[in-house]
Amino acid sequence: MGIVALWREGLLAKKVLEGKTKGYKNHPQLERFKNYKDPLKAIESFLYFVYLEAKKRGYSFDKDKIKSNGIIERKIKVTKGQIEYEFKHLCKKLKKRDKENFEKLCKKRKNKILTNPLFYTVDGGVESWEKISS
Repeated sequence: MGIVALWREGLLAKKVLEGKTKGYKNHPQLERFKNYKDPLKAIESFLYFVYLEAKKRGYSFDKDKIKSNGIIERKIKVTKGQIEYEFKHLCKKLKKRDKENFEKLCKKRKNKILTNPLFYTVDGGVESWEKISS
């Protein structure tokens, strides 16, 4: 379920960056792509890696919705604090919607959180643009 939502939200973000929608323009998560020198190329790359992960899981997302092969000149940095924040947010959703994956991913977590290959991790807290929910 989560990867389907990620795909849909990523496609919506792509439409925003293309100027093809009026809503969603100020979503804080868009900042990481807007700050890249070619935001559209960055979101396309992000979506390409989501597509590959979905394919591994047996989903059949429409690759024609993106034009990327995943390669960009430089990766986008993301802070460890932001990764932790987003992971905790995911765990809250899983606890309500998917107990089995909550147990596997969140409760018994032993490993480092893996990010989309588009990103590289640096020290730091939650991003200033993030809207912190309680």
